Amino acid sequence: MSGQLVIGYLRVQVLERGDGTRAFTIVWPEGAVHAEADRFLRTREPGTDRTYAYLLVDHLRWLERECLAPGPVTLADLQRYMGAVGAKAAGPFGQPWREGKKPYGQATLTLAAACLKGFYLHQAALGVSEELGRQLDRTRLPSRADRNRALLGHVKTAMPVNPLAPRRVRRRHPKMAPEGAKETLLATMNSARDRLVVTWLADGGFRIGELCGLYLVDLHLREEAGCGQCRSPHVHVCHRPANPNRAAAKSKPEWYVEDGTVHGGLIRRASPAMVHTYFEYMTTEYPRSAGHGMLLVQLHGERVGQPWATDAARRMLRRAGDRAELGRVKPHGFRHSFATAVLDASGGDLVVTREAGGWASATTVDEIYAHADVHDPDFVRALQKAWGEGE
Repeated sequence: MSGQLVIGYLRVQVLERGDGTRAFTIVWPEGAVHAEADRFLRTREPGTDRTYAYLLVDHLRWLERECLAPGPVTLADLQRYMGAVGAKAAGPFGQPWREGKKPYGQATLTLAAACLKGFYLHQAALGVSEELGRQLDRTRLPSRADRNRALLGHVKTAMPVNPLAPRRVRRRHPKMAPEGAKETLLATMNSARDRLVVTWLADGGFRIGELCGLYLVDLHLREEAGCGQCRSPHVHVCHRPANPNRAAAKSKPEWYVEDGTVHGGLIRRASPAMVHTYFEYMTTEYPRSAGHGMLLVQLHGERVGQPWATDAARRMLRRAGDRAELGRVKPHGFRHSFATAVLDASGGDLVVTREAGGWASATTVDEIYAHADVHDPDFVRALQKAWGEGE
């Protein structure tokens, strides 16, 4: 066992497996495993178990404070908890839960709701809190978007719904990278690796976990590569839960290696600038002694040549943003800017934008990035027609 993070009376315990992957569970202060939490987390996929462990430990701490056990918990208790972790101000009974920490945001509240529903449905399947399980196991009629996303969607008659989930917020104006951030940052950087990171984030729309999780064999940066899946230079984003730097792609499409060539995964096109920065980095800075095969490595210090972690990439961007007087630069801001640029360039084609950025559905692109340009002639003509002024 290794990697303990103490949180109140309960803590998350990280378990290192022999194959390099990690598992997560929850233990009491004396080291005994929290049986209910452990049984549930064992059913989660790698990656999801980590997220759920840290969300679930907060809930279990709250149960301890409220003198409740998982068995007698009611739906009203869970709704009260969701209100507590999302509270942005002190309520009538004093400080909100998680004192000293930021309240959960919209995305985290949605994940917490899914975690709690899964945990208590698992409990109900074992004969505990069966009434609560019935209250959580609700369905709704499928929408047109549900039917379009699902295989054989025309035969669907019901979709699951979570009564704990917060009201959905349509995010029409995401926080993008500062205007001209790519060019400004590149002008301040002396490292080929750092120039590669900024270029690939801006031109490829990569998540930072995807970029730091790339291996050299994933890069097919020439025309007519051996995989036969894309004629132009491209990258295969493959989910690998056992990466030594703990970076992993969020999406998990199937992939395999045949005759030394990677097939499958998410395919991202590579711009000429991405190819140029890759060859500059490989010919000037990449250490020959690196035997792990990962793309991004440490360039200085005791761990020179070792895989580069996502936190190190974030810190590099933060420092570069300060030097360039751009404020705090976050990796995901480039992904927002990339999606908006592709959407505008494709004339609002959601499918093209989905494929370019590797989103699971065009609905996500529509809800986050699609919006009308108030200066667009078509938009003006539509308004004039609605006002009775157009033809």
